[in-house]
Amino acid sequence: MLTGEGLPGEVSLGRYALAMLELLAREAPAEHFEELARQAAEAGAAGEELARLVAAKDRSLEVRQLFARRQQREAGLSALVDTARDLTHSYNLDTLLAVITRRARLLMGLDMSWVSLPGEDGASLVRASDGHASAITVGFQVPFGGGVGELAQNRSAPFWTPDYLRDDSFVRNEAIDHVVRSEGLRAIMAVPLRHEHSGLGVLYVADRNVRHFLPNEISLMTSLADLAAVAIERTRLLERTRTEVAELTGDVSDAMDSSATVRKLSGIHRELIELALGGGELTTLVDRASAALGGALLVRDTIGKDLARTEDFPGPEDFPDTAAEAGGAGSRRVSDRASGRVSGRTEDFPLASPLDRICLDAHAAGGPVRCDDGAGGVLSACPVTGGTESLGTLVLRATRPPCEAQEELLGLVAQAVAVQLLMQRSTAVAEGHVRDELLHDLLHVSQLPPGQLAARGRRLAVDLTEPHVIVVVRPEGGSQSRANAWASSYAHRLSGLKYVDGGHIVLLLPGNDPAGAARSVQRELSTVLGHPVTGGAAGPTTAPDDIRRVYQEAQRCLDALTALGGTGGTASPRELGFLGLLLSEQQDVGQFVASAVGPVLDYDHQQSTELLRTLEAYFVSGSSPTRAAELLHVHPNTVSRRLERITDLLGPHWQEPAQALEVQLALRLHRTRHLLAGTDDS
Repeated sequence: MLTGEGLPGEVSLGRYALAMLELLAREAPAEHFEELARQAAEAGAAGEELARLVAAKDRSLEVRQLFARRQQREAGLSALVDTARDLTHSYNLDTLLAVITRRARLLMGLDMSWVSLPGEDGASLVRASDGHASAITVGFQVPFGGGVGELAQNRSAPFWTPDYLRDDSFVRNEAIDHVVRSEGLRAIMAVPLRHEHSGLGVLYVADRNVRHFLPNEISLMTSLADLAAVAIERTRLLERTRTEVAELTGDVSDAMDSSATVRKLSGIHRELIELALGGGELTTLVDRASAALGGALLVRDTIGKDLARTEDFPGPEDFPDTAAEAGGAGSRRVSDRASGRVSGRTEDFPLASPLDRICLDAHAAGGPVRCDDGAGGVLSACPVTGGTESLGTLVLRATRPPCEAQEELLGLVAQAVAVQLLMQRSTAVAEGHVRDELLHDLLHVSQLPPGQLAARGRRLAVDLTEPHVIVVVRPEGGSQSRANAWASSYAHRLSGLKYVDGGHIVLLLPGNDPAGAARSVQRELSTVLGHPVTGGAAGPTTAPDDIRRVYQEAQRCLDALTALGGTGGTASPRELGFLGLLLSEQQDVGQFVASAVGPVLDYDHQQSTELLRTLEAYFVSGSSPTRAAELLHVHPNTVSRRLERITDLLGPHWQEPAQALEVQLALRLHRTRHLLAGTDDS
């Protein structure tokens, strides 16, 4: 702490500010910061100077809280990693359940935890508990009807209450109420234990104080439940194997083979989980799993985009293209310029190949499915899920159908892939606050030096001196929090930045094609939300201080698209035609002219023809070839042949109202540019 010596002023306030930084570096208690501000006031600091020091104190406390939250998240992830490693060991079921309940209680820092599994008669029995318990003991039968456990099982999702006996939002059971009252419990959370599409039981945690569970705590419990469910199923498999070995004493060889297979599955599963939790690359995990399964592997996300594949997995061209064989088009452009509606979007129709079908079938079935690939191989697919969320699909391609052990291993590999994808998402979310602040400054704080912004970008692996585009999207429904989480993951995956501005999501993405970037964002986010997404895009730019202008241009494109009735589509200045020219702050007349009549200009230059003059005369004469021929002093057949050539160059719709308007505007701009330059190309 500082003493109050010296007169208040810039020098003394600077000493107090430095002292606050020292407190921040030492992770001092919050009251020390308050004491420092009080000392400054007693030393004579007042007015604006004291206000600045108090503001510095508040920012320091905010940074301290940010560090504390990060340490808490890191501690939670570290505890989850340790738990996952514990669960990979071989236990009997009762020992495993004891490990799970102890880890759950320690992970959440609560008073009690227990796990219930269905018994032989269908009744739910407490198989293990941890913490001081007098009523909830091993063998306690959980009554049917009511309670948080039944809700969690019915919803296949965690359910919690901050104060069980005072919560009327669900149906309670008197027998359960009596037990809760006897234990003195208040806050309770129930998480279903599910493996593939079957329910295994319920994991509970509880505290004797009123407590509101945070989203990251619910996420940790969901991840723990997923790992616990796999471990329980694996342990049951081990126990069934041991039972079979004991019963099949007459066939020692088969029993040994079965035991070896189980040990192999357990070892591979443990290795893959440790690889995922250790921060390894998804491609490394897929290569290791491919060697164990004896086939080629592919991981796809929920919209059909390849996330990782082994080198020997066939490409799209190696699978039969049912839609192409039937003469169907893979995609078509939608643009209704005649009515003034400009959507600028592409409707992609998925090709009905065996690979596409089996990915859809796997999620529809909620478990592994198998089919022939039409090229001499067999495809096996398993959905990749994290809790109740679909993360993608794992596809195995082999020369023959997989055996039972391979199918079991395929499911275990899918769980390891899910852990890997969730870990990647957690990393993106952890860095999201810092990345969001950078894009906020790029968009709103214009006085920051470009060099400083570029340096901040490099620290986040974002090179702002390379070409980037801006995409502004507006979800037309769905969960805003889910859209924001997806945007953070998407921007992190592409080495870009994300910022949420009201109901809009702003993405700064590397590349030169704003229209293509907008369509990719729209396609993925629409699939995630299950609702349409409208987007505007602009760029590219290579200057940090130019990003604000590009953002405003993209926002105007989004506003124009909305005004034109193009909700659910995307647009950039180039796709909006002459509207894009008007909306852009840096009007590129040459680019607009080239997009409208560029092929005609090039043809005249290369062939020394007069198609441009013919086009001008045609519009001047009211679209009459005969009158145009009179103006040009040529035969009408000559004009007709030139118009046919123009149709070949500009496309069959150049005379339709919307495109004809752009052609005429381009002709006028081209002529005006040459007149202003003192030349005449006629």
